[in-house]
Amino acid sequence: MEEKLLLLITGMPGAGKSTVLSLIAEEGYPTLLMGDVIREETERLGLSPTPENVGKVAVEIRRREGRGAVAKRCLPRLRRLFAESPVVCVDGVRSLKEVEVFREEFRNVLLVAVHASPQTRFRRFLTRNRSDDPKTWEVFRERDLRELGFGIGGAIAMADHIIINESSLEDLRAEVKKFLREKVERWKR
Repeated sequence: MEEKLLLLITGMPGAGKSTVLSLIAEEGYPTLLMGDVIREETERLGLSPTPENVGKVAVEIRRREGRGAVAKRCLPRLRRLFAESPVVCVDGVRSLKEVEVFREEFRNVLLVAVHASPQTRFRRFLTRNRSDDPKTWEVFRERDLRELGFGIGGAIAMADHIIINESSLEDLRAEVKKFLREKVERWKR
């Protein structure tokens, strides 16, 4: 049986997880956004994708179904992606419970944290302008506190690898390529 490697990306909102994911995708690895599960559920409920609504849905899913609920909802999609590639990357891990769900399902899991300071992350939100991005510092702080309440701090602290994202896209690209070369390519041999 072919060995599989699951890369899990975690980090505070705006740290650059989606950018890291897209850089990994550019290298040919299939990817999955955990946040899509929340945004799809928000849409299914007929709610507009505001930061408040998306946040409420994220909290409610985890309250009703447990801290690992979003990870569990991702498993069927992951199995399909692993049919295409021995390495798959998931963005948006929010807790050690989610990591546990993935590790129960897949033998080889590598948890990667993307880090950027709060000031850097807030500036990115103001320029990125996604519908669920906070527009004020107060909403930004509330979102950070909600994420920390999900347990994201524990996931970041327990990461197998950390990528610092305080600089340019070119620097981040170099960091991601180095990570893939050192961790993923070595694993594939």
